[in-house]
Amino acid sequence: MKKIVLLFCLMPMLYACGGGEEIKPERPLEDIYADAYKEFNKKNYEEAAELFQTAEAQYPANPWAADALVMMAYSRYMDKDFAGSILAIDRYMRFHPGHKDVPYMMYLRGMCYYRQVSDVRRDPGMSAYALQQFQQLVDRFPNSEYAKNAENKILILKNYIAGKVMYAAREDMHNRNWTSAITRLQSIVATAQETVMTPEAMFRLTECYTAIGLPDQAAGYAKMLRANFPDNEWTKKLK
Repeated sequence: MKKIVLLFCLMPMLYACGGGEEIKPERPLEDIYADAYKEFNKKNYEEAAELFQTAEAQYPANPWAADALVMMAYSRYMDKDFAGSILAIDRYMRFHPGHKDVPYMMYLRGMCYYRQVSDVRRDPGMSAYALQQFQQLVDRFPNSEYAKNAENKILILKNYIAGKVMYAAREDMHNRNWTSAITRLQSIVATAQETVMTPEAMFRLTECYTAIGLPDQAAGYAKMLRANFPDNEWTKKLK
């Protein structure tokens, strides 16, 4: 009995496959593209992204498929759908790793994370992801037209991350948690030397070591501060 029921359930599907139901042909790629750009130019980014996605899905072997993914990713980025943009970029990287727009898509992925960076008091996860993406772009395509902008973003992000560490170190010092503060401050000096936080980190290390009774270590950081940043405001605060 169950087999008979199953057979009757399958009959409409077989009828459709056998030609009983008309299958609508795909729209020409040119028409989909024209509508997609029309929506994009009207700043209807969500609608544009869906149309570019349709173009790529229906014509995956067409030379325009990669361009459709680029525009889909950019449309979702403009719509502030950063997760959707990253998904489109990941698909692009998987199927078109040698395409001419790879540097741009790496930059766009970095920007998706960069646009989600919050203030320094919160978890810096997005800043770390953005930094990683921009650094990969600079390493792989140093002569790309996007490399210089990526380098500027890298410096901004390093300052942001160092600022996050400094914020936590100040809290540690306020609570007299000297060991934790020293660890955080030393990480700034070791890994973020080009940031604006380095002079303050050196100054606060002199304070921490003085507080725990290690004057030689304090003097070492004071000497380092004077040598590397002779005119800095934090150097002038040294006693």
